[in-house]
Amino acid sequence: MPFKHKIVAYLGSILFLFGCWWLLARGINNPGLPEPRLALQGLARFWPELARHLYFSLYRVVVSLALALLLAVPLGLWAGRNRVVDSFLAPMVYLLYPVPKVALLPVAMVLLGIGDGAKMLIIFLVIFNQILITTRDAARKIPDQLLLSVASLGAGKASLFRQVILPACLPDIITASRVSLGSAISVLFLSETIAGNSGLGYFILDGLFRADYGAMFAGILTMAGMGLVLYILLHLFEYLLCPWER
Repeated sequence: MPFKHKIVAYLGSILFLFGCWWLLARGINNPGLPEPRLALQGLARFWPELARHLYFSLYRVVVSLALALLLAVPLGLWAGRNRVVDSFLAPMVYLLYPVPKVALLPVAMVLLGIGDGAKMLIIFLVIFNQILITTRDAARKIPDQLLLSVASLGAGKASLFRQVILPACLPDIITASRVSLGSAISVLFLSETIAGNSGLGYFILDGLFRADYGAMFAGILTMAGMGLVLYILLHLFEYLLCPWER
């Protein structure tokens, strides 16, 4: 789809969602669900404060996602191409994956305090396994015949990794990043509402406690906008790094 058409599609989707929001707010007629106009007014009124909270939330999500990718991708590629490593990692991953990592937030707060460290640790733990499993499965699906064919042309292990394994897994890694981004923002909101006095989650909950629903929805819109921008950036990375997927 051409770039202009994608922009039109995004704008059309946003207008459609705002229209549904307006109809629902008019139908319910409850101050807890203000019309989009009031939320946008709150966005303009509180923007200096929102920008400060946005900085903290964006920092926590981006750093946590970057650390998870930095550790999970190499480990997943290694496990996907090495059965011994996979047989060692797989039981631990499958045993720990169902454990609700958010339940460990109080433990993280005791160990690391109520600052960024505890929040980022929980986000990291939630998305690490998602990226690891997806990367391992992508590496495992690469046919051995393909690797043998390239190796027969004189490619060494480094060349195989750089020219075959990583490009073959990259689309799945970026897809895992997009899925993990949604999980990361959800965990971010929860962690910011439980402890601390910074971040969009804190701002949204503060608006709820003050019964300032315009401010509350301004925070929700800001968090949604943050997620949308990060999602578009990941899509742009895929467009630039995976031209064969266009």
